[in-house]
Amino acid sequence: MSLPRFFLENQVLAAETEAVFPLRLSAEDAKHAKVLRLAVGEHIAVIDADRDYFECEIADFSDNLPLVSIARHEEAAAAGPQVILLQGLAKGDKMETVIRHATEVGVAAFVPLSCARSIVKLDGKKAAAKTERWRTIAKSAAMQSGQPRIPEVSGPASVREAAAMLGEATAVLICWEEAPESARLHDAVHGALAETLTPADDAHIAVVVGPEGGLSEEEVGVLLASNPRARLVTLGPSILRTETAGIVAPALALYELGGMGNRQRKPDASPALADAEPRLIEAPPAAEAFEHMFPRYEDADE
Repeated sequence: MSLPRFFLENQVLAAETEAVFPLRLSAEDAKHAKVLRLAVGEHIAVIDADRDYFECEIADFSDNLPLVSIARHEEAAAAGPQVILLQGLAKGDKMETVIRHATEVGVAAFVPLSCARSIVKLDGKKAAAKTERWRTIAKSAAMQSGQPRIPEVSGPASVREAAAMLGEATAVLICWEEAPESARLHDAVHGALAETLTPADDAHIAVVVGPEGGLSEEEVGVLLASNPRARLVTLGPSILRTETAGIVAPALALYELGGMGNRQRKPDASPALADAEPRLIEAPPAAEAFEHMFPRYEDADE
């Protein structure tokens, strides 16, 4: 079972000199700890201001802040591949949905895009308030899903402003409904890694998703000119909502980079399978109605 996770903004636990010390949580996180009804003796996961990981044991509560001792310390995890999502501003709570679920799959940063076809227009105080709300959602999702870091969320940017940030990216993947079927995300990612001689763990991939009305041709041109490894990509023949594409596309990019359970198995991990004779698996009676959908398959399990 995963431990409740908290992020510290200003406290470095390695610098604490007492065996038991207060965990300086934000007011919101202190309230969250209270809601969890954490008891003395329970353990929590803490990422401190130096991004180091600690497992801490609750010793007591003081002024609504938990008093803890360090049970275990690990060095900060390697950053790994970084996928940044540039998401076209969408109406309603769609941006919140994208940020929440894309954080869960491991997106490192978000840039809300103000596009020509965006229904939502944000500026001034409204933009600042929305950005703060999105940051709160990203933090909450990172805590819930056990991410090693809280994703960065920038304020809304125009397509030209965003394009100016993309020159050093390993690749820029522009999801466009008019992209040809041959514009595979796999090819764009691995072609960029090969061209730049970049290991997957060091890659910085920008994924661009338009708003409800999609990206205009002019915006696509600006984005393609932003980086020599900018490519149009298709997500297949299905017509995806912007909030669906904003979750699926970065998840696919992370998968291609070895995330989402796609780490390559060691060559000697299961040698028995390589020499096994395939055998036919008989479908159980309950599956007979689905035979036209799921043909019999071969398995190398013994």
